[in-house]
Amino acid sequence: MALLCGALSGVLHAPAFVALALFGGAAWLTDTASKKTLRILFGVVTLVLAFALAIHKLPGFSNPVVIAGAVFSAGAKPFTQYANFDKGAVGLILLAFICHRTASLAEFGGVLKKTLPVLVLTVAAVMAFATGVGFVQPAFKLPEVTLQFLAVNLFFTVVAEEAFFRGYIQARLASALSGLRHGAWVALLCSALLFGAAHLAGGPLYAALAAIAGLGYAYAYHATQRIEAPILVHIALNAVHFIFFTYP
Repeated sequence: MALLCGALSGVLHAPAFVALALFGGAAWLTDTASKKTLRILFGVVTLVLAFALAIHKLPGFSNPVVIAGAVFSAGAKPFTQYANFDKGAVGLILLAFICHRTASLAEFGGVLKKTLPVLVLTVAAVMAFATGVGFVQPAFKLPEVTLQFLAVNLFFTVVAEEAFFRGYIQARLASALSGLRHGAWVALLCSALLFGAAHLAGGPLYAALAAIAGLGYAYAYHATQRIEAPILVHIALNAVHFIFFTYP
């Protein structure tokens, strides 16, 4: 249905269908191929295509602007938000074929209980550091686009990033390093550092803040082994940043 709506609205063009078909097929075969060598091969293809789609390097996508040049508070830079179909599709497909998800409301309740302390500590640490170094300032606001911003941020950005960095990279690194005494912690640290590196375009301070946040997201996944945990921590941090501080 999403592909059909994307085609009818002009968001998707022929190359997009090819890219998403290849990515979906590779992701599915990453866990279902009969031979280990094939699973590794398709895993590498999945990794490359996921990254290329997430940074908008594959053709065929005309992602719509949903917020254009808005200034939400004094001292904030103009902000533009896209509903990026390519990045959103990365999250959806990785959730479907790769990530470990909760299987019931009862299980989700247990995950939530473990996640809440990590959520509070992560949000407090990141925003305290960001404020302390002058990267943001307190600026409470509830603009008309708040719910739209949070929904687009959750489904087109947060889910994709957590499915990629935690559900794919951290989980597979932890599995590969399971023979080492601290392999899971190495995977956690690598996941956080890679997340920080992915934000270097915003400058070294922004990348450092992202790495600190990434530690919280990665620990939430480590503690629960369920993708919902880092997604909750990530969207909570973004919501607090947007509503209570200068954004972006």
